[in-house]
Amino acid sequence: MSLALLHTSAVHVPVFDALRDARHPGLVLRHLVHGDLLDRAGVLGPEAMAGDVEALVSGAVAEGATAVLCTCSTIGGVAESVGARLGVPVLRIDRPMAAAAVRAGRVTVLAAHHATLEPTRALLAQEAERAGETLDVRTVLVDGAWARFEAGDHGGYLDLVAAAADDVTDADVIVLAQVSMAGAVTRSVTRIPVLSSPGPGLDAAAVAAAG
Repeated sequence: MSLALLHTSAVHVPVFDALRDARHPGLVLRHLVHGDLLDRAGVLGPEAMAGDVEALVSGAVAEGATAVLCTCSTIGGVAESVGARLGVPVLRIDRPMAAAAVRAGRVTVLAAHHATLEPTRALLAQEAERAGETLDVRTVLVDGAWARFEAGDHGGYLDLVAAAADDVTDADVIVLAQVSMAGAVTRSVTRIPVLSSPGPGLDAAAVAAAG
């Protein structure tokens, strides 16, 4: 079985290789890195990326992928829609995390990139409706975090995200909207559960890839 991963940053490649080695050692991963997709989605909106995503998904399947996992929360919904049109299993990394979060009640979403906020809010609404849950969602854009990420200061980036999580006092669960934020879980000292997407997302994709 082979899983193609669509990334918008190369920093995600070793993260998912390590997760695969630890949790799904028989899974073959093929990494597709296209940072321009997030850049353009931030300006034009995620839906404008549909044609590019469709071409990438089609190419991955033609080269043997049995499923595709989009690790970018901003374009994840677009990727799912492309998969439905093509009849190909295309998963978004954050859906399993969202499904877990909606059982909590009060959710605070932390994001580093502005374009991620609305897609994550929409995903949580979908999962809440599916689960028959009433959800109270608050979103927070972590000031200065994305500039740190783009500058390559990953440690500083995670420190800002962790500090933002520690500042949350009125939530039952904290959702880290982007894959790149996952490392902040171990840096935060909050007692509120903090959810990240890489592990649950890869688990679901591994099942899909196995058919």
